[in-house]
Parts: sequence; C-alpha cells; structure tokens
Amino acid sequence: PAWVLACVAFAIPLLLPLAVVAATALGPGGDAWRHLASTVLPEYVQTSLVLVAVVLAGVCVVGVTCAFCVTEFEFPGRRVLEWALLLPLAVPAYVTAYAYTDWLQFSGPLQTWLREAAGWQRGDYWFPEIRSAGGAAAMFICVLYPYVYLLARVAFLEQSPSVAEAGRTLGLSSRAAFFRIRLPLARPAIAAGAALALMECLNDLGAVQYLGVSTLTVSIYATWLQRSNLAGAAQIALVALAFVVALLVAERAARGKSRFHHTTGRYRSIPFSDLEGWRAAAAAAFCAVPVIAGFVLPFGVLLVQASAHISDALAGGFWRATRNSIGVAGVAAGATVAIGLGLAYARRLAPNAFVRTTVRAAGLGYAVPGTVLALGLLIPLAGLDNRIDAWLRASLGVSSGLIFSGSLFVVVLAYTIRFLAVSLGALEAGFERLSPNLDAAARTLGETALSALRRVHLPLLMPALGAAALLVFVDALKELPASLLLRPFNFETLATHVYSYAGLE
Repeated sequence: PAWVLACVAFAIPLLLPLAVVAATALGPGGDAWRHLASTVLPEYVQTSLVLVAVVLAGVCVVGVTCAFCVTEFEFPGRRVLEWALLLPLAVPAYVTAYAYTDWLQFSGPLQTWLREAAGWQRGDYWFPEIRSAGGAAAMFICVLYPYVYLLARVAFLEQSPSVAEAGRTLGLSSRAAFFRIRLPLARPAIAAGAALALMECLNDLGAVQYLGVSTLTVSIYATWLQRSNLAGAAQIALVALAFVVALLVAERAARGKSRFHHTTGRYRSIPFSDLEGWRAAAAAAFCAVPVIAGFVLPFGVLLVQASAHISDALAGGFWRATRNSIGVAGVAAGATVAIGLGLAYARRLAPNAFVRTTVRAAGLGYAVPGTVLALGLLIPLAGLDNRIDAWLRASLGVSSGLIFSGSLFVVVLAYTIRFLAVSLGALEAGFERLSPNLDAAARTLGETALSALRRVHLPLLMPALGAAALLVFVDALKELPASLLLRPFNFETLATHVYSYAGLE
C-alpha cells in the first residue's frame, strides 16, 4: 500500500497543472475565446497542422530510410554514419534555426557569394525564404529525425531474418518484403519515435518565433505575456493539449490490439547485403545528408561566429548562465531519476491496473508543451505564495515574497514533470532485464522491499540510472519555453541567454 500511495503522490504534480489550465480556460474571461476564435486562432491552428504534417512525413522518411540502410546494407562509411546519424539530437531546434538563418538570409554568406559569382542584384534570382513555415519544417526535420531513426534502427535489428525469408519463399520481391513484412513489424517503434518528434515540434518556441511562424505555442506566449490575457492563453493551451491528445489517441488507435513479437527461439543477426558502385555511393550520400544538414553545417556556422565574437560573448554573463544551467539541470536530473526509480519499482512490486495507469499518467509530462506546463504551475504556486504572504503580513507584519513561484523550485519542478517520461523509459527497460527471481531470492533471505532495492537492484541498475540521468540532464539544458517563463528575475540559463542574443539579432 505504501508504494501505491507513493505512485499517487508522484502523479498529482502532473495532473495539477493540467487541471489548473482547464479551470482557467473555462472560468471567467470567456469573451477572450470568442475573440481569439474569430481572429487569430484559425491561423494558428492551420499553421500548426501544416507544420506537424510536413514534419511527420519528413522525419518518417529520413529516419526509417536511414535506419533500414545502416541495418540492412554494407557500404563505405556505414559504421561511422550508424552513430553519426544521432548527432543532430544534441542540437536544439532554435540553435539550428539561428545558424541557418544567419547562413541563408539575404545578407548571409551563401546568397552574398551567389550574387558576387553571378553578378546578380536583388530581384534577379529566387531563393527559398528561411523565415517561413517551410523553413521551420525543414529545421525540425533536420534535428528531430533521430527520434524515429533510433527506435526504427532498434526495431529492424531485433527482427528475425526468417520472417523476411519466409516472405521471399512465398514469392515476394525485396521491395515487397520490406513494405509488407519489415515495415509493419517496425511500425510501433516508428510511431513512438514520430510521436516524440511531433510533441517536440509542437512544444518548440524559440525556433518558430525567430522564424516568424505563428503556431499555438507562440500564441500562448504572446497572449499571456504580451497581451496580458491569462484566460486567452489558457484557452489556446487547451487547443494545444487537444493536438497532443489527438496524436497519442491516433497512434494507439492505429496500433489497436496488435502485438509484434518473435514466435521462435532461433535468433540470428540480419546478414548485411553488400552494395557496390553507384548504389553504395547513393546509400552513403543519403545517410550523410541528414548528418551534414542537422549537425555539421549548424556547428560550422556557430564555430565561425563564435570564433569571431568570443570575447563579446564570454563577457556577457556566459559563465554565470553556464553555472546556472548546469546546477538546475543537475538538480532536476537527480530529482527526476529518484522519482522515476520509485515509480518503476512500485510498478514492479505491484503490477496491477491501478499502478500501471498511475505510472503512465505520471509519465505524460513529456506530452505537455513547456508553455502549458509553465502556465499550469505558475497559477497555483503564485496563489499559494500570495496566501502565505498575506497571512504573514497579517500575523507577524513581515513579507515572505515569492517562495515557490519566484524561486528555482518551480523551474526544477517543471523540468521534473516534463522529463519524467524519459527517466521512466530508461529505468523500466532496466528493470525488465532483471529476473523476478532476484526479488524472490532477496525476500526469502529476509530483505524488505526497500532494502532489496538498495542492496540488489540499485547495483544492477547503475547503467540505466546513468543513462536516465544523462538524458534528463541534456534535455534540461536545452529546454527553453519553461525556462523562459518560470525563471526568477535576473536568472539566465544557456537557453534563455542564447534566446536573448537572438532576439537582439
């Protein structure tokens, strides 16, 4: 019972922000909804739909094709590209947008070189506009395809060659075997990766705002802070949540009750097919383009600019922002891993429907956009601070200030809720690799559930704990919307520091 109650206690912080957003949106201020629906909301919804559709198609095509190439074929550079294809995941979308805008805009080096080489003037040639919905979609595809690639690669590697071979004996060609056997078997993994990519796309603020694209996330930020309309921001946040819920429901509905697993114990590695000539060159080039576009080019642009302006950048509070980012991300990683460990262990001890549902609900924070999360946390915590301050003023004549909503507590809480799913995924996978016989042996030797966790499971889970902490730490370093909205005054992280410089051009 104690572990079940702990699950409920951990799930409440996630459900509270969503309940607050819904109550604010449906409460006083309903006129804002009618005004938004008749003016800007249709444009926001349409732009978000187009962006999501293009990004979905792009990340699936790039991620699945690259995953299949590196797991099925042998070609020059395959071993390097197999891991290099993950590098764009380390680059925040807004940083990629800043770098590409600097490189591709009219005054950038590429167009300047074209005009000098061809003798063109303004209006003599056409060049794609980077500050557009198409440019934003291209940026997101460049940095988000690794979500699909990583999970699809694992799915292809775990497939048994005998299944495709059985299809070939029944008359299927190589292409037909891929589309009718290999791809459907990998569909759950591809859908999971695509859902993560789309949630990141909907959650982004820095890239779309910098590129001038009106999405739901940008509208929440503008309605809240620039128009001072909290109810309107909460109502748009409900629309954004509806987008996320629709994505998750559609993925589950498409999957249905299908289960994909091996029916034989005869496992063997998939044999590589050697590619030669133009086919080998084409496969290497196709897999190299996402790495170049998503990591090499942005890194090169940033390196050139950083070397030219390093003294100005380091003098503008860079080291203070670095310390702040590392400190807050480190605390959030520790808290997130600790809570994730408790939830994953509770699910192992009491695998009933209630605990499974509660753990799944606690891990939904990754599906909540950072702006929605900030809105849902700031309203109740600010109200709590005001009540504490009013009571202290009336009773003791002192002011407590903003204890929760004006401190780093709310930032760490937002990171913890946002990235708990990342920690849970790594730790649940680690627990699944541990035999239940270990628990039974420990209990028969007199260990309690808590001491068994400390003396048996924790030593065996160190790799999973390290991986979970690292993933949460990196994601917390990159988080912009929640940091921008919840940080205390005069507190800069690396993400907000870069955002400020980009806003000043």
